[in-house]
Amino acid sequence: MSTAAESVPPHRELAERLLDAQVQFVVAELTGDRLLHVIERDVHDVFSVAENLRVAEVLDREQVTQTVLTAIDLGGGSELLEDVVQAFAAAVYDHTANDDYRLGDVVERDPLAALFEKLLSMSTLHERALDRLTESPLVATVAASFVNKIVVDVVAQNRQVAEKVPGMSSLFSLGQGAVSRAKGVSDQLLGDVAGKGAQFALRRTNKALLELVRDAPLHEAAMEIWDLHADEPVSGLREYLDQADLLELAAIVYEIAVTGRNTEYVAVVVDECVEVFFAKYGEHTVAALLAEAGFAPDDVVAELQRHAPGVVAAAQADGRLAELVRARLEPFFFSDEVLTLLS
Repeated sequence: MSTAAESVPPHRELAERLLDAQVQFVVAELTGDRLLHVIERDVHDVFSVAENLRVAEVLDREQVTQTVLTAIDLGGGSELLEDVVQAFAAAVYDHTANDDYRLGDVVERDPLAALFEKLLSMSTLHERALDRLTESPLVATVAASFVNKIVVDVVAQNRQVAEKVPGMSSLFSLGQGAVSRAKGVSDQLLGDVAGKGAQFALRRTNKALLELVRDAPLHEAAMEIWDLHADEPVSGLREYLDQADLLELAAIVYEIAVTGRNTEYVAVVVDECVEVFFAKYGEHTVAALLAEAGFAPDDVVAELQRHAPGVVAAAQADGRLAELVRARLEPFFFSDEVLTLLS
């Protein structure tokens, strides 16, 4: 009676031995210092090939558009992103480093000054925003009520001060009727303004605001406020916003982004951006594009060498790495073509 080993054809046994040798070689290539060498070699080989490939040759516009839309859809709707937004916000809020660094260490003064200057110089934005506010009857009503409140409070405050002067209390009493009648007329007048001509009044107010933005030293005032805060620790911002409010704001902003990600407008914008990308970079080589994006070969090598060894070691520890390599190579060594060559 023949054994199982004796029943295996010689050429198939040879294929088994070659497969074992190949698996051992590949696993060794992915182990220790040899893995670091393999990473460096292969990355530089990829960049070398990329020097001869144009972006438009290796990427299809429609496919890129679909990939971007898919990434927006899947990424925006993932539970992971929702969780990390909340977790990151809480972690940053509570981090002890907030006590060790000043605001001025985090944000440089010159770019901030440029931002304030630009915002204050955007006259078209200011004019249009104020014009749109005047189109709202509710805004007009609120503004009229605000002015009325200021007038009433000023009168009341002045009376309190004046009554402390001997004899002024009697004078105010004698004039109370006149004041009441004047106030009634004022209230009626302000009511008419709110109901009929508030938009006109607000436009005049808007003109004053625009002149204030243009002529007042608002930029200097803003930078003075910044300078007062720049030497304070980042943790000082907690005085303006507690953690619960921060987390709620993060959730609201996330919800706005998520609910708008699949609109037709987003699809149109993505399509246009992809078109612009190909128009600008389509004739670049892939290597040149990677360089402009900041991906130098040595940087890619360093990052892969930082993370890959741990992943490979984990797969190798329980034998899965060898199993995966064998599963990929076995179909080749046991193919009819190879067995025919070995027979």
